[in-house]
Amino acid sequence: MNICVFLSAADLDERYTGPAREFAELIGKGGHTLVWGGSEAGLMKVVADGVQESGGRLVGVSAEFLRGKARDNADEMIIAADLAARKAKLLELADCVVIMVGGTGTLDEATEILEMKKHGMHRKPVVLLNTAGFYDGLMQQFERMEAEGFLPLPLADLVYFATDGAHAMAYLENAVPRR
Repeated sequence: MNICVFLSAADLDERYTGPAREFAELIGKGGHTLVWGGSEAGLMKVVADGVQESGGRLVGVSAEFLRGKARDNADEMIIAADLAARKAKLLELADCVVIMVGGTGTLDEATEILEMKKHGMHRKPVVLLNTAGFYDGLMQQFERMEAEGFLPLPLADLVYFATDGAHAMAYLENAVPRR
């Protein structure tokens, strides 16, 4: 399974890096491929290291202006022209999407992927990995959107909220057809 992960390139506290490493090991030990932003920094590096050390494959998609931050030893590295092309390529390569902790870039990626799914532009499972309650406020906002009629489909059909990597992986293994 090609698992696209959107996440931060910032150096973060152990409360985020520990669970990220655990999820990365599940990807690698499961024989899956990490499809990610290709960065050799912060949480992106933590996850890539964990996947690679656990036997998984790495496919990075970086942007031209970030080329200098791209991981040298990925199994494959694609350089997209810009952030929009990068997001499109990440989704194209993915069987599913996992959104981990991150800043405005991660939030942008998450909302675009969910908007595209809402409009039927893809049917790939999307998991929001709510590490340390990071996305509690966003989950509450989505629930309000659903309750007040802003979502044309049930929230459960749009995104799955997982409390940890094991729940995220179990959901994906049931939701993504085997090749």
